[in-house]
Amino acid sequence: MRDGLLVGLIGSGIGPSLSPALHEREAAELGLPHRYLRWDLDELAAAPEAVGELLVRARAEGYRGLNITHPCKRLVLDHLDEVDPDAGALGAVNTVVFDGSRAIGHNTDHSGFARSFRRGLPGAALTRVVLLGAGGAGAAVAHALLGLGAAALRVIDAEPDRADELAAALRGRFGDRAEAGGDLESELAAADGLVHATPTGMAAHPGLPVPASSLSPRLWVADVVYRPLRTELVTAARERGCRVLDGGGMAVFQAVDSFRLFTGVEPDAERMLRHFAELEREEAHVGG
Repeated sequence: MRDGLLVGLIGSGIGPSLSPALHEREAAELGLPHRYLRWDLDELAAAPEAVGELLVRARAEGYRGLNITHPCKRLVLDHLDEVDPDAGALGAVNTVVFDGSRAIGHNTDHSGFARSFRRGLPGAALTRVVLLGAGGAGAAVAHALLGLGAAALRVIDAEPDRADELAAALRGRFGDRAEAGGDLESELAAADGLVHATPTGMAAHPGLPVPASSLSPRLWVADVVYRPLRTELVTAARERGCRVLDGGGMAVFQAVDSFRLFTGVEPDAERMLRHFAELEREEAHVGG
């Protein structure tokens, strides 16, 4: 993009993403020419494994960088020249910055979740937490939770081997505070909180990831899905009296950190939160 920055998002089913508008509005506030485009794997008829080819294409087309989302956050690692220490420890990248001939991977999901959690669930008990989902988002959330002081984290995934792998990596970094597997409902009955980090609840993957009956009022519930913001899990948890954190805060704060990496300029986080709320209201009005 001449006289400005060109960035984008690679992922599947990303049509509803608010990232383009969120980045572009903040850039406009700062007087930075900025264009943010979607590269939807479904529309491109591309397999997730094509992420490496898409990186090559983006760099050739003059992109400054890319955000990476489901299902490419782990796959992209094999196509980078450098990975920052946090992203390397997580084994997942959600932000790629092109620096000359080098593609450098970062992860702003973990910092985004941590900041959202502190802001949205202050004082929440962290003695025992269940994490549902061990993919790229789950890995970021797991590191954030243990960094926030979770005493015990139980990782559960539809693919047990993936949960085992994540828990082992967490023990290597945080000690014996992470375990994998177990019966979901039994684990929830003994937990202080649940973090949901699977695609279930996204616009393209509707549904409830846990039985509503397992959502006790003493349980806090955090969802990383933000499109839609009021997922079936968020709605069910609120109806059952749980403290709830929707995925909006994480979406904004990870965008804050990605914006800084792309531009070298510190964005106004509070203004981006306001922009996000405005975009949600605009979409609700159109949809209504």
